[in-house]
Amino acid sequence: MASYHLSVKVGGKGKALSHAHYIAREDKYARRRDDDLVHVESGNMPNWAAHKPAEFWAAADTHERANGCTYREIEIALPRELNEAQRLALVRDFVSQEIGERHAYQFAIHNPKAAIAGGEQPHAHIMFSERQCDRIERDPEQYFKRANSKHPERGGAKKVRFGETPTERKAYLTEQRSRWADLQNSYLEKYQHDDRVDARSYKAQGIERQPERHLGPYQVRKLDVVQLQAVIDRREAESVAVEQKASLQGVIDVTSSLHSVLRERDEAQRTSPSVEREQRQPGKTHQDEINQLVSAAMSDIQQDIALQSLIDSSVAEFAGIHQQQLKQQEQLKQAMLQKQRELERQKQAEKLKQQHSQQPKPRFSRGPRM
Repeated sequence: MASYHLSVKVGGKGKALSHAHYIAREDKYARRRDDDLVHVESGNMPNWAAHKPAEFWAAADTHERANGCTYREIEIALPRELNEAQRLALVRDFVSQEIGERHAYQFAIHNPKAAIAGGEQPHAHIMFSERQCDRIERDPEQYFKRANSKHPERGGAKKVRFGETPTERKAYLTEQRSRWADLQNSYLEKYQHDDRVDARSYKAQGIERQPERHLGPYQVRKLDVVQLQAVIDRREAESVAVEQKASLQGVIDVTSSLHSVLRERDEAQRTSPSVEREQRQPGKTHQDEINQLVSAAMSDIQQDIALQSLIDSSVAEFAGIHQQQLKQQEQLKQAMLQKQRELERQKQAEKLKQQHSQQPKPRFSRGPRM
């Protein structure tokens, strides 16, 4: 099932080059290059950093003002349903849509193995400078100076703000999340996948589910077998519940359509007796008409019973899955509490052991010889 994720981060002075090394798996992160790095790419760099993005981010760390932002990063999850080439095309389209030729950028695609389920976790890190490309030649020091609105060539590249107030920045982020969902869904449709993503929160979608806390490799290694199985069971139950809810919605839609058709037919039958009376042949009894009406009514009743039975069974099944999900969540919670209590007991035992070892041993003196 396709999953959705988009988050935005900012980096301060002295953070840009280190983060660029991280996403590109360079320098001290080079040992991880073969583990999960899929692709690295950059664009819109000034001439002095063309094809050398590390020099651009190093200059940002050096020359950006003390409280300035050296980079913004958009982190996005990529659909597992797409292959490697399709994901790269998707990221490039998103970069073109959100950044275009306006900012210097660098992005990397990673695809590590999931710590619990072991499947793919494709995602992309998109770093870009807030400073706008204006085709004016500047050296590294001038590039990151304060902009001069009257004489742009004398100042640094102008910074672009993504909203002046918290409300405006939140609105921009909401719209950006929606654009990413639309683009991702267009690719899923293009390559004939039925799954779709939704940028809205679970609450806005009407889903009674708490977002799962991200567990990295370190946290996963601390879980025991019971806790790991509880997490896997919860994910499976949630997946089944989502699919069942979609199926139930489809049944409800079909039911509504059928009821609409039946209402239209009944309305037509109410308006047709006068026409039928004019066309009725002389001597024809009313028995045939009565039999037809009774047969039609019985057929309608049977259809309504069958549809209602299908809806009831679907609702009951969905309710059972939801209860199972709640039970598994409670089991996971209890397992985590038990693990925490065991760790506390171990810490207390270690503390008592250290205190005992630090106590001075009693010294016994010999008495006088007789």
